[in-house]
Amino acid sequence: MSEAITVKILSGPEIGKYIPDLARLRIEVFRDFPYLYDGTAEYEERYLQTYVESPESVVVLALDGERAIGASTGLPMEHETPEFKRPFLEHGYDPARIFYCAESVLLKEYRGRGIYKRFFEGREGHARRLGRFDYCSFCCVQRPDDHPLRPADYEPLDAIWTRFGYVKHPELVTTYAWKDVDQADETEKPMVFWLKPLKDSTR
Repeated sequence: MSEAITVKILSGPEIGKYIPDLARLRIEVFRDFPYLYDGTAEYEERYLQTYVESPESVVVLALDGERAIGASTGLPMEHETPEFKRPFLEHGYDPARIFYCAESVLLKEYRGRGIYKRFFEGREGHARRLGRFDYCSFCCVQRPDDHPLRPADYEPLDAIWTRFGYVKHPELVTTYAWKDVDQADETEKPMVFWLKPLKDSTR
C-alpha cells in the first residue's frame, strides 16, 4: 500500500476508461452488509454508462499508483430514475435543484485515512461549480437491526454523515431492487435519503 494516494475528479465521457474499475469496486464493497449486493460486471458496466452520458456527472476516483482503490459518484437528480425522483416531487422539492450523490466505495484497507471525506468534498465542490443546485443528497438502504447477516461489530455511518453536514429525512423514501448474496431472486429494499443544503435556500 502506497502512501501517495491521488484523487482525480472526472466528468462525463472521461469517466469511460474507468468503468471496469468502478464496476469492480462496487461489486466488492457492496457485497458487505448492509447492501449484501450480489452484482455482475455486465450489469454494473451498463448502469455506469449513465455517468458517461451525463455531461454534468462526477466521479471522484482514488488511486494508489495506477490502481483504483475507491470512488464516489454523482449526477443531477433529474438524470436519475423516476423511483428516485418520486419522493422529492411528492414533498415539494424540485429534482432539477438537487445533486444526487450516488455511492462512495472504498476498499477496507484504505479506510480511516481521510479519503471518504475527500469523496464528499469532491462531489459537493462539483455541484457548487455547476451553480444551479440547492442541495446534495444521497440515500442508504434500511436493514432491520435483527437482520441475520448483520455483523456483530457493524457500525452505521450516520454519525459521520451528520458530521459532514447531512440530515436524514425519513419522509423521503424510495425502494430499489437487487439480489442479495443469500437470496435467489431480487427483492425491493427501502432507501432513505439524506440532504445537505449547498447554500441558503428554500424549496
